[in-house]
Amino acid sequence: MTLRQGYKKQGEHNPVMTQRFGADPYALVYEGRVYLYMTGDTFIRDENGEVMENVYSQIDRINVISSEDLVNWTDHGTVYAAGANGAAPWGKNSWAPAAACKEIDGVMKFFLYFANGGNGIAVLEADSPTGPFTDRLVKPLISRQTPACSDVTWLFDPAVLVDDDGEAYLYFGGGIPNADMAANPGTARVVQLGGDMQSLRGTPVVIADVPYLFEDSGINKINGRYYYSYCSNFSIPEEQVSSLGFDKGEILVMTSTNPMGPFELVGPILKNPGWFFGLEGNNHHCMFQFMDQWYMAYHTRILEERMGILQNYRSTSIDSVQIDGNGRISSIQATREGVAQTQPFYPYCKHKAVTMAAMGGITTTQYGEDAVKYGSGEMLLTGISDGSWIQLCGVDFGEKMVQCLEMTVRGTQGGCVKAYLDSPHGTCLCETALIPGDTQEFTVCKGIVNRRLNGIHDLYFVFQGEGYEVYDWRFV
Repeated sequence: MTLRQGYKKQGEHNPVMTQRFGADPYALVYEGRVYLYMTGDTFIRDENGEVMENVYSQIDRINVISSEDLVNWTDHGTVYAAGANGAAPWGKNSWAPAAACKEIDGVMKFFLYFANGGNGIAVLEADSPTGPFTDRLVKPLISRQTPACSDVTWLFDPAVLVDDDGEAYLYFGGGIPNADMAANPGTARVVQLGGDMQSLRGTPVVIADVPYLFEDSGINKINGRYYYSYCSNFSIPEEQVSSLGFDKGEILVMTSTNPMGPFELVGPILKNPGWFFGLEGNNHHCMFQFMDQWYMAYHTRILEERMGILQNYRSTSIDSVQIDGNGRISSIQATREGVAQTQPFYPYCKHKAVTMAAMGGITTTQYGEDAVKYGSGEMLLTGISDGSWIQLCGVDFGEKMVQCLEMTVRGTQGGCVKAYLDSPHGTCLCETALIPGDTQEFTVCKGIVNRRLNGIHDLYFVFQGEGYEVYDWRFV
């Protein structure tokens, strides 16, 4: 059986997701997991079905995935954020999300901020990091009627910080008002948020003297100092690159002892993706700490390149960040290999079938009333045909006598799933026959292993047949 095409080579962990695109990543760390929220780039096609250039005007959804090891990622679907069927139907677009959580009146709440194109910032609320997200304000949090915001060229790209004392701050803005202002556009803003995370405490203020600002606000607190980061614009004169110490479309960092500034320039930390991969574009990032290590999430065009499409569709990657004892960030290297797995994957409990490190020939779809209505939440592995497959990395079988593989499936047609160690052509652990049944009812199907397994391996599920969907699996 011929395997369906995958888009990552063995040993590559970037991009983190290949079943969909996902740009402008923002990370939220909660209860031992990293949640990534990403602009939902989706193919635009002409009347002949040919993929057209991505111009962002139709984007109204936000993709969500999460991981506890930064290599195997669970697909949580797509938040229907804006547009007629979105949580905020007054908005047209949902670009560049930012996420935060905060305990309010004894209940942990999750907040998802996003840009309505270049003309304002929305905020959605949920009781879970995966939603369902709803719009309590039913209007923008930041608009051109907000004080000090009417003249911001691009009123977009939010970043949010909940400080150690519980106070929260929102950073946003970008663009160049005119060519004469390219060196100091003056379009970055910061404002303190109210205790509910959905109101403003005071008036937004200018983040002063941000050299060659373009877009992409970022904010972190490291060793008691506040790090404001952004993407430089594309109007830097070639003859000034050496003296400035940075180039076009790079991520730069400024620091302050106050979350509201003033901030002082430190310098560049991440070059444009074109420097690393030869595919230039805008540069959007989010720096985050997980298990005592710092990481950088950013987007590139390497997925569309592997697909044979060069139309500016973007996907998220993650690489390590090194910070010395003085808080100095070393230049970050963007790679296809990505980061090391932070911990082994445990196979003896139920895992959602939409958890994977790589895949070929599958898609995912919403499952359950809330997920279907709001877009994010429970998901199913679907779009399966002969040769479809998923990979899980660093699966730790320990040293145990394994009886069987259990898979929860539904569908009207039969098929089977083969489990392999280390390669889809490697040792076959078992073959699980899938019995056709009702399209709405799930059945637990078992494949006999009956052998002692030991050590850490990559695990592949290779599918045969079609017309069925998979909910979860476990070894017992």
